[in-house]
Amino acid sequence: AAFGDDTGWDEKIGLKTEIIPLSKPFGLYAGNLFQGIVKLDGKPVPYAEVEIEFYNEHKTAIAPTEYMITQTVKADQNGVFSYCAPVFGWWGFAALNTSDKKRMHNGEKKDIELGAVLWVKFEAWQEK
Repeated sequence: AAFGDDTGWDEKIGLKTEIIPLSKPFGLYAGNLFQGIVKLDGKPVPYAEVEIEFYNEHKTAIAPTEYMITQTVKADQNGVFSYCAPVFGWWGFAALNTSDKKRMHNGEKKDIELGAVLWVKFEAWQEK
């Protein structure tokens, strides 16, 4: 359990945009399926694009191509996305949305980008 508690991991925290886990974000093995739902203003974001990256802290992982460093999946019509982490370690999930408000910059109205980020640790399988 995270911090000694096994409840609340699937609850929204009330941010403008967020990723709500549908799979418990702790207690996952590498190869397990992780699912989440992208929300904006508390509502699912259909077909949201989610970028996924491995936290390669010690630079031990080598991606076969540059396209595999940041992997991208699309959510379904209900805002739900799925991903299987190929190796153990920390994996970051990020979904970008655009605010309904604009900001003035150099005399022009600009979009405001909102990011929902969730880090999930996948564990290595242990054997005796």
